[in-house]
Amino acid sequence: MTAIQYFWQPPLAEQVREEGRIQDRQEMTLCILEWRGIPVPDSVRERVMACTGLDRLQTWAQRAVHATEAAELFADE
Repeated sequence: MTAIQYFWQPPLAEQVREEGRIQDRQEMTLCILEWRGIPVPDSVRERVMACTGLDRLQTWAQRAVHATEAAELFADE
Protein backbone atom coordinates (compact mmCIF):
# COMPACT_ATOMS: atom_id res chain seq x y z
CA MET A 1 0.00 0.00 0.00
CA THR A 2 1.33 3.44 -0.92
CA ALA A 3 1.41 6.23 1.64
CA ILE A 4 -0.69 9.21 0.63
CA GLN A 5 1.08 12.56 0.78
CA TYR A 6 -1.34 15.23 1.83
CA PHE A 7 -0.80 18.91 1.15
CA TRP A 8 -1.84 19.78 4.71
CA GLN A 9 1.08 18.23 6.53
CA PRO A 10 1.52 19.55 10.07
CA PRO A 11 4.26 22.21 9.60
CA LEU A 12 2.67 23.65 6.47
CA ALA A 13 -0.82 23.50 7.96
CA GLU A 14 0.34 25.36 11.06
CA GLN A 15 2.00 28.03 8.91
CA VAL A 16 -1.21 28.53 6.95
CA ARG A 17 -3.25 28.72 10.17
CA GLU A 18 -0.79 31.25 11.63
CA GLU A 19 -1.06 33.43 8.53
CA GLY A 20 -4.84 33.25 8.80
CA ARG A 21 -4.74 34.31 12.47
CA ILE A 22 -2.51 37.26 11.60
CA GLN A 23 -4.78 38.38 8.78
CA ASP A 24 -7.88 37.98 10.97
CA ARG A 25 -6.34 40.05 13.75
CA GLN A 26 -5.21 42.75 11.32
CA GLU A 27 -8.69 43.02 9.85
CA MET A 28 -10.40 42.89 13.25
CA THR A 29 -8.28 45.74 14.59
CA LEU A 30 -9.27 47.95 11.67
CA CYS A 31 -12.92 46.86 11.83
CA ILE A 32 -13.19 47.79 15.50
CA LEU A 33 -12.09 51.32 14.69
CA GLU A 34 -14.44 51.53 11.71
CA TRP A 35 -17.41 50.13 13.67
CA ARG A 36 -16.81 52.75 16.31
CA GLY A 37 -16.87 55.49 13.67
CA ILE A 38 -13.19 56.33 14.02
CA PRO A 39 -11.56 57.39 10.74
CA VAL A 40 -8.63 55.16 9.76
CA PRO A 41 -5.95 57.03 7.80
CA ASP A 42 -4.01 55.13 5.16
CA SER A 43 -0.84 55.33 7.27
CA VAL A 44 -2.57 53.51 10.16
CA ARG A 45 -4.16 50.94 7.83
CA GLU A 46 -0.80 50.23 6.19
CA ARG A 47 1.00 49.85 9.51
CA VAL A 48 -1.61 47.46 10.87
CA MET A 49 -1.66 45.38 7.68
CA ALA A 50 2.16 45.21 7.64
CA CYS A 51 2.36 43.90 11.21
CA THR A 52 2.84 40.14 11.56
CA GLY A 53 3.23 39.92 15.34
CA LEU A 54 0.15 38.36 16.93
CA ASP A 55 0.94 39.81 20.35
CA ARG A 56 1.32 43.33 18.97
CA LEU A 57 -1.87 42.98 16.91
CA GLN A 58 -3.70 41.76 20.02
CA THR A 59 -2.53 44.85 21.91
CA TRP A 60 -3.64 47.12 19.07
CA ALA A 61 -7.06 45.43 18.91
CA GLN A 62 -7.52 46.00 22.64
CA ARG A 63 -6.52 49.63 22.26
CA ALA A 64 -8.95 50.02 19.35
CA VAL A 65 -11.82 49.26 21.72
CA HIS A 66 -11.06 52.38 23.80
CA ALA A 67 -9.30 54.67 21.31
CA THR A 68 -10.73 58.03 20.33
CA GLU A 69 -8.51 58.25 17.25
CA ALA A 70 -6.71 55.62 15.18
CA ALA A 71 -3.18 56.79 16.05
CA GLU A 72 -3.78 55.77 19.67
CA LEU A 73 -3.18 52.15 18.62
CA PHE A 74 0.51 52.93 18.56
CA ALA A 75 0.77 54.68 21.94
CA ASP A 76 3.97 53.93 23.84
CA GLU A 77 5.76 52.69 20.71
